[in-house]
Amino acid sequence: MEINQIYVNLPVQDVQKTREFWTKLGFSVNEQFSDDNAICVIMKENHIYTMFLKEEYFKTFTNRSVAKGETTQTLLAIGVNSREEVDGMVKTAVENGGSTYSEPQDHGWMYQSAFSDLNGHQWEVMFADPSQFPAE
Repeated sequence: MEINQIYVNLPVQDVQKTREFWTKLGFSVNEQFSDDNAICVIMKENHIYTMFLKEEYFKTFTNRSVAKGETTQTLLAIGVNSREEVDGMVKTAVENGGSTYSEPQDHGWMYQSAFSDLNGHQWEVMFADPSQFPAE
């Protein structure tokens, strides 16, 4: 089996503020799947989408309690094309209401940094060059 798309669904308090945050980071929105209850952020066209759902609406999809942002239920890792893009994305996130929760890490072949978005969701941003992976 091969997965051809992934939709990550995350609860948010304010859909409009979430829209502003992610578009300032340079992401596009699929308006066909966006309304007052949700915004569909295109992470990679035709492949990866994040559905930010207003918390009340999110709750209609599950019978379990919803994390409030004080706990970590998942770490979302995204890869970009350069170290500069890693730093730029984290900087822009912080400038627009996000926060950092760890220091950047340089492993030689991989560089990563991280931010929490407006709703406390944690995003690990990384650039990796597999050709620099240390040989055993």
